Amino acid sequence: MEKNMDIELSSMFVIFGGTGDLTKRKLIPAVFSLMHEGKLSEDFTIVCIGRREKTTEQYRAEMHEYVKEFSRFPLNSKSWENFIKRVFYKNFDFTSNNQGYKDLDLFLETMENEYSTKGNRLYYLAVAPEFFEGIIRNLKNNNMVCKSIGWQRVMIEKPFGSNLKTARILNNNISKLIPEEDIFRIDHYLGKEMIQNILAIRFGNSLFEPLWNSNYIDNIQITSNELIGVENRGAYYENTGILKDMLQNHLLQMLTMIAMEPPVDFDPESIRDEKVKVLRSLRPFTTASLKEDIVRGQYGSGTINEVKVVGYRQEERVSRESKTDTFIAIKTYIDNFRFGGVPIYIRAGKRMDTKSTEIVIQFKKLAGINYYKEFDQIGSNLLVLKIQPQEGFYFQINAKKPGNNFKMEKVELDYCQSCKYLNNSPEAYERLLLEAIRNNSSLFTRWDELEYSWKFIESIEKGYENDVSDYPNYAAGTPGPTGAVDLIEKDGRQWWNTGI
Repeated sequence: MEKNMDIELSSMFVIFGGTGDLTKRKLIPAVFSLMHEGKLSEDFTIVCIGRREKTTEQYRAEMHEYVKEFSRFPLNSKSWENFIKRVFYKNFDFTSNNQGYKDLDLFLETMENEYSTKGNRLYYLAVAPEFFEGIIRNLKNNNMVCKSIGWQRVMIEKPFGSNLKTARILNNNISKLIPEEDIFRIDHYLGKEMIQNILAIRFGNSLFEPLWNSNYIDNIQITSNELIGVENRGAYYENTGILKDMLQNHLLQMLTMIAMEPPVDFDPESIRDEKVKVLRSLRPFTTASLKEDIVRGQYGSGTINEVKVVGYRQEERVSRESKTDTFIAIKTYIDNFRFGGVPIYIRAGKRMDTKSTEIVIQFKKLAGINYYKEFDQIGSNLLVLKIQPQEGFYFQINAKKPGNNFKMEKVELDYCQSCKYLNNSPEAYERLLLEAIRNNSSLFTRWDELEYSWKFIESIEKGYENDVSDYPNYAAGTPGPTGAVDLIEKDGRQWWNTGI
């Protein structure tokens, strides 16, 4: 086990929703990996809270299989024993009254005294959004946050509100209970390695930053395609759709990283200030642009990897007449000096023909280059940032093809990060948990970021009121609705499908 203790900070990780899928598949395996690498204090302790009656021993036995399957490190007896002795289960109904929270606090204080965690607590709300405010209110009323001893922070999963109005109400209510600096709103895409690498590529290379503007960039494309459907999240997806599940958070966050101005320093607030400027500059949709620049879709039955799958309307807990979107493609603009006039194409969908999340920067062709007949088949220069499943990037340039004739070919300068650092790249939740303990808020969403992203989404939703989409309009295992191709081809451009 590598010992790389760059933090000497004892703390307790308290998970509300300890029996949920997020805890089993992401949080517990993430903590195991961090402990395996020696990134956490020897005093670090995990308390998982759930409403199901079980003992700590039963809970530990259940977690063994999840850590074995989902951790990026192999499980052996030594690493498991070192980890699991720090995991405890507490049966507690977090919707209960103050007395229940008083009992919980006494339990946590006992643990703090035994393991010397010095009052430092990281609360993680891995529960449905309707419970966020109630839990935080009970924590505040029972002096379990904002204490005079140590620090207490709250990590909140998405979605944060269901629209601009509900997001504002939730934020106002929570901010009256705990200060903004103690609220860590999660967008797990910000924890992905290649998302963090965007800043290094942009600001660490003199090759790119001078070209990072409307003088040289023809268009920007952000794609997030998934092979999976909604799986067992039908009820959740009926209330969110692709618009709120992906565009409002993950995709707009990627756009801010691509389009932000260089921050004055790498202080968290400096970075988030620049991201907010991008969101404020996003052009809202109008009645006319809603018809021209947005394509929506819902998958029907089809075949994925030679396996027949059902359509969205046949998924569990989904209405048989559902109008919920599982695909969206938009064209938008950032109305600022750097990117004025550069079209930004964003698309995301479930049950697509490939699994791929990537960002493509297409540069303009040289003016007049086609004067030379030898260059009549010249391709565009592309910078492709691969987010998942493969991590890395490549720069596509043009060069002469070997031979006696002067013919051009595309050449890719390729860097596969996930190939070079196999299993050494931390998962998103590992990074997010570690940075929350370090009190680094740059990987988390500030309230004004959410507010402006919701304003942009609201301009789209206005056009949904009278929509009578004929769903389903694409089969599972295909590239999506044909309208998405028309959206970009009518501008004389194309979607870049670089694959993995």
